[in-house]
Parts: sequence; C-alpha cells; structure tokens
Amino acid sequence: MTDKAIAIYCFLDDFFQKSGYKTEPHCKVNDAQIATTALMAALFFYGNHASAMKYMHEHQGFCQLHKSNFNRRLHGLQTRLAAVFRAVGATLKELNTTSRYIIDSFPVSVCRNCRIPVCKLLTNKAYRGYNEAKKEYFYGFKVTLIVDADGLPVDYYVSAGSFHDATILQSMSIDLPAGSLLYGDSGYTDYEQEDLYAECEEIFLRIHRKKNSQRPDQPWEAYLKKVFRKPIETKFSQITNRFARHIHAVSLEGLLLKLFLFVFAFSLDGLTPDSN
Repeated sequence: MTDKAIAIYCFLDDFFQKSGYKTEPHCKVNDAQIATTALMAALFFYGNHASAMKYMHEHQGFCQLHKSNFNRRLHGLQTRLAAVFRAVGATLKELNTTSRYIIDSFPVSVCRNCRIPVCKLLTNKAYRGYNEAKKEYFYGFKVTLIVDADGLPVDYYVSAGSFHDATILQSMSIDLPAGSLLYGDSGYTDYEQEDLYAECEEIFLRIHRKKNSQRPDQPWEAYLKKVFRKPIETKFSQITNRFARHIHAVSLEGLLLKLFLFVFAFSLDGLTPDSN
C-alpha cells in the first residue's frame, strides 16, 4: 500500500507541475496530496475518504484536513483529474499494439428498490434499469467502459440506468486510434453506427451477433469475439469489489465523482507497482 501511495502521489504531482497547475500558497496540503488520498480511498477503503485521510496522515505524513474542507478541495479538482484520466487513456491507447478494445457496462445502484420512493439523490424514472446478468431491476446509473487489451479503462461514460446499450453507443463519442477493433456484446447492435465509425473514423465495431442478426457471423468470427470480450467481466468484478455496500454521497455530484475515482483508481492500479 505504501509503494502504491508514493507512486500515485509522484505521478500526480509531476503531472500537475508539468501542466502548470499550482496549489494556493496558503494551503498546507497540496492538490496532489488531496487527489492521492481520494484515489487511495477508492483503492483500499471502499471510497471512505475519512479512513483514507487517517491512513495518509499516520503513514505518509500528510496533514489531516477537516472532512468538509477535504471534500471542497476534492470537488475543485474534478477538471484536473479528468485531464489526468484522459492523458493516461491516451498513453494506454498508444501502448496498445494489439489495437483491440472492449466496450461494456455495469449497473450502479444508489439504493435498494424498496427505498426508491424516498431516495433524495435521484427522482426520475429514467434511473430505473434492469440488470440482465442478475435478472433484477435496480435504481441508479449505468457505467460504460472502454478498456484496452489489458483491461485498463481508456474511456468511460455514465448514463441513467434505463438507457439501452445501443442508445449509449449513439450518445458516446468514441475516440480510438484509426484501425482499432472495438468488441462488444449484442446489446450494442447498431448497424448504422458500425458503418459510420468504419467509414469516418476507421474504428471497426466487432459486435456479438444474435441468431436472427441481419449480419450473421461465421463460426470463427463468433469464437474470436467471445474470447476477446471475456476479460472485461473479470475487470468489472475487480472494480465493483472495491465499492462499499452503499456508496455514501450527499449530492449527485459527489456520487458521480466517487464513480469516476473508482474507475480512475483502477487504471492507475494497473500502472503502479504492487503494494507491500
């Protein structure tokens, strides 16, 4: 854990300095320390910022802020952290010599179904979704990830839980290198989008075909799609296993920020050394 914290801090501090970001002179804790603490919370403390702050204070010597002050500082870093995530994603794309990527989504419930009528964070029926894998309904968001061949996220998109995968595909702006192969399950079937990306962006969608598909696969194509898509299920389990049973947030913005931190932390976890 110590090696992980040091590596993440050094990376963020160097990035902020190279990008010209400067912490206010009167602040006892710099921006890289705030961001590192939040990412450590996502990696090891189920998103609990208070526990992460205590650990970083006791083991890394970080000055411990009041929780409200920490949250205010963290929310102010959203734009910078998003820039770091995009930079990491761009680097992973350059290093992905296979040109293979996978797209898939997983649900994030904000409350149990019995508490939907009293939920204060979300109040729209659009958030009522269906989890096909578990054959159950949920109330919350759907997180769509694009990962590289090693399973590291290079892009993500958050939508309301009721949105169909094909609708999300239409809403996303897929930014992958020319010649990339993007594998997905049958939920992303949209022939028009496939043709547009192939013709305009040279991004080739390799979507699993249903039995009644207008563009059926050859047996060898179906086999390769199944093999290349399989790793993302394991990666989703690794991400969601870091979630607390209930992701604590008092605002919608705070909840979305925590979701982003879980995804970003997973990317950095694959790039930084293993902890002791």
